[in-house]
Amino acid sequence: MGIKLSDERCEEIKQIVVDLFDKYDINCIPISGFEIANKMGIKVIPYSAKSDKTRNLCLQFSEDGFSVLKNEKWTIFYNDEKQYGRFNNTIVHEIGHIVLNHTEDSELAEKEVKFFAKYALVPPVLVHRLKIDNPEDIEQIFNVSYEAAVYALVYYKKWLNYGGKFYTSYEEKLLSMFNKSILKLKIS
Repeated sequence: MGIKLSDERCEEIKQIVVDLFDKYDINCIPISGFEIANKMGIKVIPYSAKSDKTRNLCLQFSEDGFSVLKNEKWTIFYNDEKQYGRFNNTIVHEIGHIVLNHTEDSELAEKEVKFFAKYALVPPVLVHRLKIDNPEDIEQIFNVSYEAAVYALVYYKKWLNYGGKFYTSYEEKLLSMFNKSILKLKIS
């Protein structure tokens, strides 16, 4: 069955995401891994920018992407042959490793960072405020893959069933930060 994140750790990660968005003034839907990385001073490099030999090595290391710390500077490499929603997820995933201070690969680190990316890319409180009830709209509005949109909808429904009608302080903050973006989407 594997490792399951505790409710407390999930709450901590949600707060970390909101604090990250606040610190770097992230407030537009869809959420862009490129924008976050840029504001954090993280270099983002597509596999296609590398020589054939290096690109093949990158693909052998990871089909999607990875991050490297060199001279106290982070760089994220990503496979730009994937669809935008997929590689944006990869970039946010790698930002999660950086922000959560993961120093080694582990099942726990992967669980945490997958949760980080899921919450960062499609926060359920934003889905709720926008009154979205299907994966197609999540896919289009949040610019994620269809698979990610399905997972986001399932997560949103769990969130709704377990107290989503009563916003936490970090959810209130998130709604306030994204208010202009929400209004634009409701108008169009």
